[in-house]
Amino acid sequence: MRKPKQPGSAPHTHGWALGVQGQLMLFLCGITVLTLGLVWGLISYGLQPMYNRNIQKRLERESSVIAGMIDSAGGQISSRDYGSLTLQNETFWSNLKTALENGVINVDNCCIDISDNTCRSVQFLEGLYPCILHNSMATFGDNMAVYTPDTRTAILARHALYNEGSLYKIIESGGNRQMLVGCLTKDGSYGVIVSASLAQIETAAEVMRSVLLPVAIFLIALNLLVAALFSRWFTRPMRQLSEGAREIADGNYDVQVPVVRNDELGLLGREFNHMAQEVKRSAQLEKDILANVSHDLRTPLTLIKGYAETVRDITGDDKAKRTEQCSIIVDETDRLSALVNSVMELSKVSSGAEKLNPVDFDMSQLCFEVAGRYDAVCEQNGWTLQLEANKECMVRADPAMMERVLHNLLGNATHHMGADGVFVLRAIPMPNGGCRVEVEDHGPGIPPEELPYLFDRYYRARQDAGKTGTGLGLSITKAILQQHDFPFGVNSTVGKGSTFWFEMKAPQ
Repeated sequence: MRKPKQPGSAPHTHGWALGVQGQLMLFLCGITVLTLGLVWGLISYGLQPMYNRNIQKRLERESSVIAGMIDSAGGQISSRDYGSLTLQNETFWSNLKTALENGVINVDNCCIDISDNTCRSVQFLEGLYPCILHNSMATFGDNMAVYTPDTRTAILARHALYNEGSLYKIIESGGNRQMLVGCLTKDGSYGVIVSASLAQIETAAEVMRSVLLPVAIFLIALNLLVAALFSRWFTRPMRQLSEGAREIADGNYDVQVPVVRNDELGLLGREFNHMAQEVKRSAQLEKDILANVSHDLRTPLTLIKGYAETVRDITGDDKAKRTEQCSIIVDETDRLSALVNSVMELSKVSSGAEKLNPVDFDMSQLCFEVAGRYDAVCEQNGWTLQLEANKECMVRADPAMMERVLHNLLGNATHHMGADGVFVLRAIPMPNGGCRVEVEDHGPGIPPEELPYLFDRYYRARQDAGKTGTGLGLSITKAILQQHDFPFGVNSTVGKGSTFWFEMKAPQ
């Protein structure tokens, strides 16, 4: 039966708090705005400098190639007689023409200016229009442009080149910008200036900046839509988990969430379903514990009270009956004390209040000592305890706790004694060090469906119903072995018996 919801049981949330869906939408929009901001910054502050560097490297390469060809020409490539310019060394000019035609020197959209140390033009190749350096002009509808080789701008640039030995300059005129890069020949007789327009990158940047705002608005709107749809799909498992957790909080332990994904959320859903099953089993186990403890406490208390009243009211003067009834009172008190002690011991071991004191010792020797304490009970009941611990088994553990484990397992074996009255204690050395301990009985065995629950608190197999004991021995054993991080388990065959085992680690 489900418990009714209590007023105020819903978790407190702030009205302004964003859910996962809202946070995801905000995150995606923030990433979009940040990306667009970076793009805008790159266009405004990074695109032009990068473009200029690339253009500068290209112009430096071309000017150095031409200057190298002049140096390789082995003499003057021009002369001036009374101000009249004459080109010399036809081989050089032929090689230069061939290099330009074959693309060895790439002057597409560039202007090449070759001058001598008089700062006047020797030759120029114009592939740029308009050209600030040579002051190109053309009439409307005329395809032929007019160039002036020795403009003031060109002469000033050549002066700077010959004075500094190299040239890097950006000039502007009428809204046009042009980069000049130049170098001298080795003897300083000639200078080569290569220039290119920078108007294209500025135009491109302006266009990109103009379209950036509408693109940003479109992307933000698209991101909001996609984020809304994606976050709704993405958070659906979370909502299902939340609803399932609320169901469990309300007492419905049969809840299971659907798992259709194989990612981390799918794993979380599977773990939630496993948790719900364990919570259901724990709740049922809690009920069983309360019933068992109530029963185990009620019986000795009822007997103690009954026999105490009998002694007080009836048999107080009959010594024989008084002694018999007082012995029953003592036995039931011992039984009650054993139950209380077992509960306290389990609580201390499970909570970690009892700390481990690991040392190196021989487990075979401990098995020998513990087995010796069962001589009297075996002789009294006609049982036989076979000890198979002939080889040294050095381990690292808390010997006091390991002694309790052995007593619990051997005590459990005595409650499931077979017809032959034989139970076995083994200490087997493992190949890689450590020890495997086994306690075997020849009793009725345990059905496979009950094996996973044997070490639970107060769990009793069906064949144990009505037997004496607190039902906590195996739970205490489990807690101790888990505290040591030792693997353990049980192998059983119905009708042949069971073997409880655990493996201990070797000394470090």
